[in-house]
Amino acid sequence: MRKNIDKQYYKQGYKLIAGVDEAGRGAWAGPLVAAAVIMPQQPIILSIDDSKKITAKKRLTLYHVIMQTVINWSIVCITPAEIDKIGLHQANKLALIKAITNLPAQPDVVLVDGFKIENTQQIIHGDALSYNIAAASILAKVTRDRLLCMLHNQSGYYGFAQHKGYGTALHQKNLKKFGVSIWHRCSFAPIKRLEYTK
Repeated sequence: MRKNIDKQYYKQGYKLIAGVDEAGRGAWAGPLVAAAVIMPQQPIILSIDDSKKITAKKRLTLYHVIMQTVINWSIVCITPAEIDKIGLHQANKLALIKAITNLPAQPDVVLVDGFKIENTQQIIHGDALSYNIAAASILAKVTRDRLLCMLHNQSGYYGFAQHKGYGTALHQKNLKKFGVSIWHRCSFAPIKRLEYTK
């Protein structure tokens, strides 16, 4: 991570900075996962970056390093059924808020990737600019990937371990073959279309 805007907040006197991010927003299946972390000022884990920019293997390694280093953390999952009930935007907001409120110790300031939430700082492209948000993005992504692999083991029909619930060609092919499962987000247009054609 070349730029770390968290340093600006430390200079302003904030000691505990929380970073908050989510994973799985655009997926067709599986939960939406949000994570909040409060990392110490030192030591800095230099290889932490936006989870989308690093390999799955490196993310997993960093996940373990973060969990050994973090001051406080919280991870929240929102089910497909809840996403369908309240809509993706509200589900995303709910996940981020729950992740913040579930932190064992409340931070001095909260940096949120992209979302505008009361009493927090909205950071556009925060997972690429904030150390704490990047750490949260790794926890959220690894947790969600693990959950999708568990779903794959329960039902190997859809290939969740490969595509993690996103709308890949393999996922679309298996949806047409096996139909919609309870793990699919039925409010999403591609899933709706499949339901109506069954």
